[in-house]
Amino acid sequence: MLIDHTNTELKKVMVHHVGNRTNGEELQLSKSPLQISAPDVELMLFKYFLTSFNSPEYFSFSFSNKDFRLNPLYNFSQSCFENAESFEDISQHLAKYLFEVSSHPQIKSGDLFVTYFTGVQVGERSCDTIGIFKSESRQAFLKLDKNQSDYQIQSIEGINVDKIDKACLIFNLEKEDGYRVCIVDKSNKSSEAQYWRDSFLQVQACSDDFHQTKEFLNITKHFVTQKLDEEFEVTKADKIDLLNRSVAYFKTHETFDKEEFEEQVLQDTEVIKSFRSFDNQYREEHELEIQDNFDISNQAVKKQARVFKSVLKLDKNFHIYIHGNRNMIEQGVEQDGRKFYKIYYNEEA
Repeated sequence: MLIDHTNTELKKVMVHHVGNRTNGEELQLSKSPLQISAPDVELMLFKYFLTSFNSPEYFSFSFSNKDFRLNPLYNFSQSCFENAESFEDISQHLAKYLFEVSSHPQIKSGDLFVTYFTGVQVGERSCDTIGIFKSESRQAFLKLDKNQSDYQIQSIEGINVDKIDKACLIFNLEKEDGYRVCIVDKSNKSSEAQYWRDSFLQVQACSDDFHQTKEFLNITKHFVTQKLDEEFEVTKADKIDLLNRSVAYFKTHETFDKEEFEEQVLQDTEVIKSFRSFDNQYREEHELEIQDNFDISNQAVKKQARVFKSVLKLDKNFHIYIHGNRNMIEQGVEQDGRKFYKIYYNEEA
């Protein structure tokens, strides 16, 4: 479901500073919302808060025992949606809770924005939405001031509205299933960076078409790149061809059928058998529930296709991009031991 904020209104913004308590840094709470009087400032805030959610994956609140009703963020959100007048107090509770879970010494301090939106369109439904955004980095900007005949220049620090560090949107939808949540985390994948999703938000992916499509393509990619050549003699060109066929299946079908996918893409009986074993093991290890039939999400296909590599790298001399017919490229070895690829084509672009 796409997010449309054409008719969205930004009702309130609270800003708090959340330090790292392990490093002796402080929590600084604001008592009043930001006063936003300039239209250009509001437009910049909209850009900063919402443009990163252009291809959303949806989550819901969870908890260690799977009872999302025990999740603090779920309860804070519920209280705020039921009584919008409590927004200022709820924003302070959110900042205090983030301060408590920011215990790893490598977690950066930052400014925490808590927002309340109305009129956010999620698919065909309009709803109120709570936004939580943490800015962990400030950038230097040059400011030019002109007097009657000269310019003056100075350096100032500020937030880059084109770059958001951590964010989430909590939609007042499907409360009975733990709400619908979208998240952004541009940090690296180190353990201290996981606190935003795992310790603070505590969310799990929704088992919708986007999630099903994304995860099955991810399983296929891991099988081809990490497992296939352990059991079969395959070249890098063969792997790329298999990845290309996998993406092509999802791009040319509206619905997914696992048996059909295996027959059309994997084709070989022994490869299919190996894939099924890998698939079952991967799902168990990552606690994934994926149906054998589901509607394909075009958004998820576009997102995953970016990480399906179709480049064949030969030493440091050549890169060959393989996008289609595997039969148009042959591999061999000369008598002197030099390896080669023979490429056929019909037209030169």
